[in-house]
Amino acid sequence: MEKTGYHMTPEQFREEGKKVIDWIADYYENIEKYPVLSQVKPGEIKASLPTNPPQKGESLDEMMNDVTNKIMPGITHWQSPNFYAYFPANTSFPAILGDLVSSGFGVQGMIWATSPAATELETKVLDWLVGMMGMPEKFKSTSTGGGVIQDTASTSALTAIITARERVTKFESNKKGNPQKLVAYISTQTHSSIEKAVKIAGIGTDNLRLIDVDDKFAMRTDLLKKQIEKDKKEEYTPFFICAALGTTSSNAIDPIKEIGEICKTENCWFHIDAAMSGTAMLCPEFRHFQNGVELADSYCFNPHKWMFTNFDCDVFWVANREELINTFSILPEYLRNKATESGEVFDYRDWHIQLGRRFRSLKLWFVIRHYGVEGLQHHIREHVSLAKKFTGWVNQTKDFEIFVDPPLNLVCFRHKSSDDFNMKLMNAVNETGKAYFTHTKLNGKIVLRMSIGQTNTKEKHIKTTWDLIQETAEKLHLK
Repeated sequence: MEKTGYHMTPEQFREEGKKVIDWIADYYENIEKYPVLSQVKPGEIKASLPTNPPQKGESLDEMMNDVTNKIMPGITHWQSPNFYAYFPANTSFPAILGDLVSSGFGVQGMIWATSPAATELETKVLDWLVGMMGMPEKFKSTSTGGGVIQDTASTSALTAIITARERVTKFESNKKGNPQKLVAYISTQTHSSIEKAVKIAGIGTDNLRLIDVDDKFAMRTDLLKKQIEKDKKEEYTPFFICAALGTTSSNAIDPIKEIGEICKTENCWFHIDAAMSGTAMLCPEFRHFQNGVELADSYCFNPHKWMFTNFDCDVFWVANREELINTFSILPEYLRNKATESGEVFDYRDWHIQLGRRFRSLKLWFVIRHYGVEGLQHHIREHVSLAKKFTGWVNQTKDFEIFVDPPLNLVCFRHKSSDDFNMKLMNAVNETGKAYFTHTKLNGKIVLRMSIGQTNTKEKHIKTTWDLIQETAEKLHLK
């Protein structure tokens, strides 16, 4: 095929692209043949690669051959149906195809004028999700608020904290520097991204209060009230409280309505972090977990965790978009244009930290249109049902115990032996390559976590993994 300079021609792209699609499809068909957790040693992949880059261009066949032989051994297969670690980062073929089209467009959607469709599709899809998930109308673009796609829940948390800081200081801290004596509140189980955000926002970790939790690992609002009163007496200004709709360690769900009422009384920004579990709100029977959501100033969840939309894709809603835009808007001359000046469009660069932004809504749009609301609900319900079955199996044994009842799809359990035994058990199972799960520490004890949310996980995978866990435990006891 004739070359045009050094670029790949559309004809070559068409031919080579088909090969790559076939390779990806083959990968998914054979994914269970690979060890779920990569078995390589540190530095092994790097050592297999050339010291210097090629002087002359190479064929895609050569590249894909190296992907298969050199890169694949260093891949932990997050899309394996036997992946139960951390939280899912599940994808799907519609999402992959949507991302491919987005990459094909290659647009920079920083303002409306740079690609109107990138902005308006995002607005529409996030308005759809408000209805799909039973969210308050104030989160819609047609009301006072609206939604924007961030990269991760960490960025959403930082965005919320900075906006909360500006609101409480009447938008003066952006001009005058670090605010003094502002305090934020989270539970001891809240994700570490909040701690990082208060550092970046200039609040400081000395001004972050960690509130203890109850026996279900949810924030205790009685202790929250006491801490707020103590801080106010010491002339601190409470300005931000985060409630978790599903904590990282145990998927604990904070009492959202109670926390929201406290925020309302104290004039604190109320942020809800629903990173994984937010997707379950697609199903009406799970929405009681978010009772009180109408009190939130902001809310985020990750379709890239449990909604079959590949990383990265975090939905961030605010109740009052003016507060957000007033915090982040800067308009240099080179970004001035008629559409922006008309006030009739959203420029999403004003809704978050970064200027540049990808066309992320396209893959989310593909997913929603492929599955439909019913299809998404079906798969979420299946995963929750599998978690219940796994819980039942654990409860039927004399050697294992459920550590905390799972509200949704994360099962926290442990062997009744020592912490050391549980760690050995987990590592031994992971080293087989047949499954991958992780641990946490709750009440000072090692607890094993089975996060059931991978796109293609079925009951047979859960049962095989449970059998493997029990068999491995018996072998370790015999040693």
